[in-house]
Amino acid sequence: MAATPTIALISATPASIPPARSAFAAAFPEARLWNLLDDRLLDDAQDAGEVTPALVDRMHRLIDHATAGGADAVLLTCSLYGFVARERAERSAVPIHAPDTAALDAAVAAGHRRILVLASIPGALDDAQRRFTAHAHAAAASIEIDGALAPDAYRAALDEDAEALASALERACAARPGGTDAVLLAQYSLAPAADALARALGVPVYSGPGRAAALLRSRLLTREAAG
Repeated sequence: MAATPTIALISATPASIPPARSAFAAAFPEARLWNLLDDRLLDDAQDAGEVTPALVDRMHRLIDHATAGGADAVLLTCSLYGFVARERAERSAVPIHAPDTAALDAAVAAGHRRILVLASIPGALDDAQRRFTAHAHAAAASIEIDGALAPDAYRAALDEDAEALASALERACAARPGGTDAVLLAQYSLAPAADALARALGVPVYSGPGRAAALLRSRLLTREAAG
């Protein structure tokens, strides 16, 4: 691993950048972060009702820009586009990571029976539930996966209001009957509320940024040792 590896963070909303920056400062302080933002990627996907081929091409061009510019690794911070990272990683010499693979791995490995997925927009919730279900199935894990929407969290995240964000997420959890053994946050923009939400609910809360930063550091160190 280079003494100061460059990690390109590709974001579809500015709200994802501060949580990612904080996570890398804690888990991968050696990294030099390069933020690439297309703040229409998320809105355009919502307007279209899906991630269209044209939007996939836009994300590929951002990845191309990052790798051509010398990034040692690329991390997508928008879970809705995570499948692009997974597809691209299979044919890239540069590590390209989806935003929440490490968080999904941790949530599955913990052995919880019930997990609640939280998101601030419907597309992110549907996508996260679908991918988490597939992830659990691939690991032969029997997990009851439910989802809850916290629409007020969207504005709170954009405003970087961690208190309002935690309150919005807590209300969404309270509205679901039966409780849960753990919570998975579907978006990076929700991560600033993870600790407060865990304290309020008394259950583990899994979020992507910190686990992704730690995973990237580990994998880059492993590559350096192997090379």
